[in-house]
Order: sequence, then C-alpha cells, then structure tokens
Amino acid sequence: MSTDPETTETSPAEDTGTDAVEGAEGTGEHAAAESTADAVEGGEGTAAEDAEGTGEAKAEAAAPELSEAAAELLAQKLERERIERRKAEKAGPIVAGAKLSGTAAELLAAVRAVESGEKPVAIPSAKPEPAPRPSAAPEAVRRPQPVATEPGAPATETVESVRRVLAEGGAPETLAAQVAAALGEGADDQLREDPWQLLRVPGVRPEQADGFARALLGAECAPDDERRGRAVIGWLLEQAALAGHTALEASALTAALAKQGVPDPDAATQSAIAEGEVLVFQDALDEPAVPVQRTADASDASDASDEDAEEVEERPVRVLIGLERYALAEESLADGLAKLINSVPKEDGSAAEWEQAGAAKGSTGELIRAVAGHGLVLHTGGEASLAEPAALLRAAAGFGLRAWAATHGPVGRDRFAALLAQAGEPERDAPEGGEPDSPAPGDGPRATTVAGLLSGAEGPGRDVDGALDLDLLVVLDAPQLDVETAALLTESLPDGARLVLAGDPAVLWSAGAGRVFADLLASKACPQVVSRRPDLGPVGELVSGIGIGELNQVEAPGKEVVIVPVRDAGEAVHRTVQLVADSVPRVIGVPAEQTVVITPGHGGAAGTRALNVALKERLNPGPGRFGGFDPGDRIAYSPTPGRTVPGRVVNADAEGLHLECAGSPVVVPKERVEQSVRHGWALTAHQAVGVRWPAVVVVLPGDAAQALSRPWVYTAFSRADRHLSVVHGVDQALPRAVAEVPAKPRTTRLPVLLRPQVPAEV
Repeated sequence: MSTDPETTETSPAEDTGTDAVEGAEGTGEHAAAESTADAVEGGEGTAAEDAEGTGEAKAEAAAPELSEAAAELLAQKLERERIERRKAEKAGPIVAGAKLSGTAAELLAAVRAVESGEKPVAIPSAKPEPAPRPSAAPEAVRRPQPVATEPGAPATETVESVRRVLAEGGAPETLAAQVAAALGEGADDQLREDPWQLLRVPGVRPEQADGFARALLGAECAPDDERRGRAVIGWLLEQAALAGHTALEASALTAALAKQGVPDPDAATQSAIAEGEVLVFQDALDEPAVPVQRTADASDASDASDEDAEEVEERPVRVLIGLERYALAEESLADGLAKLINSVPKEDGSAAEWEQAGAAKGSTGELIRAVAGHGLVLHTGGEASLAEPAALLRAAAGFGLRAWAATHGPVGRDRFAALLAQAGEPERDAPEGGEPDSPAPGDGPRATTVAGLLSGAEGPGRDVDGALDLDLLVVLDAPQLDVETAALLTESLPDGARLVLAGDPAVLWSAGAGRVFADLLASKACPQVVSRRPDLGPVGELVSGIGIGELNQVEAPGKEVVIVPVRDAGEAVHRTVQLVADSVPRVIGVPAEQTVVITPGHGGAAGTRALNVALKERLNPGPGRFGGFDPGDRIAYSPTPGRTVPGRVVNADAEGLHLECAGSPVVVPKERVEQSVRHGWALTAHQAVGVRWPAVVVVLPGDAAQALSRPWVYTAFSRADRHLSVVHGVDQALPRAVAEVPAKPRTTRLPVLLRPQVPAEV
C-alpha cells in the first residue's frame, strides 16, 4: 500500500473530478486558555475545543419549560448542594502535619492561623476513613433525593441594575444576565465592591476584568489588591478544570499567578484559603519516607540540646489547592465507590443461574462471574467488546433484574439498543438438559443516556426514596465520565445495586474535570475484565496498533483505509470536500450524510469552521437565514458542557431553531443558538467521542502537528466503521505522536481517596 498519490490526482485549482479515494491508498499513518495551560502543563485540549462555544455553558434565563439540558444542570446543582450538606455534618478540619517547608509550610501556617480563630475556613481531610469490609450485606437504607424544581431566571430588576454597573465600567452589557445568574441577589453591589467578580462569568479573562476594575475603582485599583488575587486564583482553577484537573499543586498555582501579574502569589493563595474560597489538601505520596532530624518543641526550647534531637521518618506529601465544587464531588465519588466496592450485591437470581450464565466462553463469562459477586466491576475493550456487556444485561434481565445500560449520547444509545435487540443468550457450553429458554423480548434490558438517566428525562426513573429504580447499571463510554457526573451516578444508585463501568481506555478522556475511569483502573480497587474480542477489518487492525503505540501498514483491498497526502491547509480543505461529496459516495458507497470529518481544532485554515463553511457551500448552500443556519444543515448541538449531539436543522421560527437530534425534536431558543449550535459536517475528536459513522475523513493539516497525541489519533481513527480516509499533511508528526505522545497528565485526588479500598498485598 503506497502513500503516494497517482499523477492523475487534481490540485485545488485544477479539479477534473479525479477520485481521491481511487488515486491514493495507504495506511492511516486547539486553542484553550493558553496562559493556564502553560503554567499547569497538563491540559489535554478538552477545553480547547469546547471553550469557543461547542460546550461552554453560559448562565442564562430559564426557559418556560424545563428542557433536558436544564434538568441535567439542575440535577447537578441539587446534588452538589446535597453533597455540601452531607460534608458539613462530618468532622471538622484535620490536624495538619508538622514538617513541611517552603511554600507548603507557608500554606500550612495560614491554615493554622485560620484554625486558631482569625478567619473561618474549612479544610477537608486529606485521608478519608477507610470503609469497613462487611462480611454480609448491610441493611438497605436508601438516600433521599431532593425534589427538583425549575430554576428561576435572575430578576429583571437585578439584571438591569447589573447592566448599569457594566456600562459604567465599560464592560459589554450583554453580560448582565450571566453576571446576575453567577452572583445572585445583590449582584450589582457585589460587582461594585469587587469588580474582579466579573471573572466568574465564562469567557471573561483577567485583563478584561482588570480594565473593568480600573474604570470602577480608579486610583484604588492596584495589581496587589487582595480581591484581584483571590479572583484570579478562582479563574485559574476553573481554567484548570476545563483542562481536566480537579486541583492544582501549590507550585503550579503559584507559577500561574505570577504569569497573571499577581505580585505576591503566596500571599494571594493564603488569602484565598483564609476566606474559604479554595481548599488546601496534603496528600501523602507513595515515595519512601525520608529520615529527618526532629528536635524538642518550641515550648521546651530552653531545655533543648543536641542530645534532644532524634531521627524520625517523614513521608513526603504534596500540597494541592482546589475549588470546593470539585473537591466535594471527588470525595462524594470516592465514598460512593467505596460503598460499592465493600458491599455485597443483592441476591438477585439464584446462584445456579449466575453460575450457568457465567459458563459463557471467554471474557463474556469472566464479566458475568465478576458481576455476580461484586458491586463494582470495570470492563475494557473496543467496539467489538460491546457484545459482552450486552450478553451480561440479557442474562441479568433473564434472572429478573432491572438491568439498564447508559451511554454518553443518544447515537450510542440507539446503537447499543440495536445490539441488545439482536443479542440472544450469551454463548456458553450447553448444560445437561439443553439450553434454557431465552427471556421474553419485553423483559429484556434497555438503554438510555447518562444525561437522560440523571435528569429523569429517560430511563427507569426513581423509586419512592429517590434512588434509581434498577438493580444493574452498565455505563458504557466510561472514560467520558467526569467527577461530577460520576458522583451523581454513584449517589443515585440504590443499595445492593451492581455497577459496571465499561469503555475503551485508549480514547480521549472526559471533557470535564477528572479522569475517573483511568484512576479506577490504576487503583486496582475492584475486579477488572479485559475483553479479548478484537476489532476486525483493516480499520480495526490499524486502530489496535495505534492503541499500543504503533502506526502499522494494513492491507486494505476494499479501500477501507486510504491516505491522501496534501501540501497545505487549502489543499486539505479541497481534498476533504472532494472526498465527502464525491469520492466516498461513489467508490465506497457511503453517502455524504453518513460521512463525518474530524480535525484537531475549531480554528485555523483547516479547522472545523473553515471545513464546515466549505462543506456547507458544496452540500447544502444557502443564505443562513437563522444565525447562519438553513434547513438541512448538519449541526453539532451542545446542550450542556462536554456533551455534543449530532443532528440537522429542520426549520426556524419565533420559538428558535428547530433541530432533529437522534430522531428526537429539539428547539433551541434563538438567544442560545450562537453558544450551543455549530455546523456539524466537521467535528473535533472530543465532539465525536461516543459516536461512530460508516465513513470518516480525518484531516491533519500541517499546523495541527503540535495538537496530535496517541489518544487523539486513536479516537479520531476509531470513529470509522467501514471506511477511513486520512487527509495527511503532518509528515512524520503522525507516527511520532502515536509512538511518543501519550495522554497529558491530569491532577486528581481520586487515587489517594481510593487507596484505603485497595486490598493489602499478602
């Protein structure tokens, strides 16, 4: 298979209709909050793709009716409030360690000063109490859930008063509703008192808040203002969360503050801790203890001498700073996971039934046997491995369990539901007496989306105590779970329920903060089943190699994998349009509406914006009568941050933009169209997660080389079912990214919080 095009291929200026697919065969060989990413050194680019509008949530007036998106956001808000109330009932601040130095010692000193009564601050424990491992199932006590009520929009008077303050400070008055929603009652007074609170609004940067503060405060505005330091810390931690971190190391936060012009980063951090705006954690590291000299306490200094010194071992710790929102979610998640790990599942189905189902061959049987005896099980594998959770769900439903699957999005839900409908009893050795009868079709398991499950828009609903009305939940696309969503799931499970987290660990991590699935896999706190079902075909072979860091040549006799070399971004756009509109439909037989384009970012000469403009002009030209959209346009709709649903435009009227997404009608109010709807012929890899298409065209322009990583390439290439075309303009950057660029690290506390649940090695 050659990577060189035939001489009959045309250039952008000289298109004679020659097929790109026919003319080249081969193997398939961005800009977020830059200042924060540079300082943190760990953003994965999730925010880079969504911060410009695909998934960026902006506070706004509530719709007259509670939509699925509003219900999901409300559920998250109510769950955070419930978590905060529960945490407030727990024990108070921990007794801090005594042998830190440098910045860590200064932070500890600030905390001790606060604890002595100078200012109130809550510092959660860095080491949770390990949950006991019961020998029998605990008495079922279900958690009551708060009743969801529709969130109210900011009062008109509040919005107008904020609008006047914004106008006085020279800020855009269009931010009034968002500021009022973020700051609540008395937002105008809060903004006058602390103009840097403007940073609470998504999209506002420190330099813009500084200009607003100078206009309001005049000579009183100074770089060393404590209010500015605290606000910048909150903004930096929010930007870090967009990059996947649930907290930042103190040293990384200090460096980021210095880059933002805070004169004394340590003082600013201490002030934020004292005011309770951030939390500080001391997490013990796995490194060996270090011998140190310990002398008598200061109170006994008069009697101290060299003979009083003794050598003690001190275990290294890392000092982390985080926002309460993510800290509480991460601790709540750890508590919920610990309960699942240490609980005995309900005895649904007889032991003989589970044993019989567990006789299935290969990893299917392993999965069923693991779920039979454990409350939490992890399952890993590619697309082909989905047959194993499907077999598990069918078996569980046959035992009378209320079994459900939850996916990242509606397209994945429908795809898995079709697999469930096709699945029969799991393949196993025939027992004596022959095969048992299969369960009736109406008794089978069903599929929902994670968002719909939590919001109540779909799924089994809740029981009288507020817990999800199910016995077994299999969450597919588990790598896409952020800490807040995962906490909501675990807290919503009834006692005795079983949870299976299943997914492909090689894909991109969640768009939100955390890396729940990866942290759980690394912790080894629960059974893990690795599927032995490979993804077949040339595309499957190619993707499997990428997963282990190898970009291999594969045989593609049916042009399942095609590479199209290009010289520049302009040619990349031209070739992409040619592939989608002509070559792939004619040669492969996949129509344009079943082909998607994936590229590393939204900006640039070959980003999603430029590609969507070119593809719309070719496939559905029109004047863009409603915010740039016309009926028939393919779109990517983001109802909440980090979640993208593909669809198409139906029409538009006074209510808003009418869409069809996964067969369901959606109406987007016109004031939300700009921030939540994009054209969707071309997507980023993060937007494409959880969905597969018959044909995929991956565009790699020359300026995208720095954005490539093994998880990105794996995710983009694995979205293809039948055909993959690679518009290749990055030369050796592609094999280098696959071999040498793993996922960027994320700072999370979940591994430390899960450590007490790991069985001690004998």
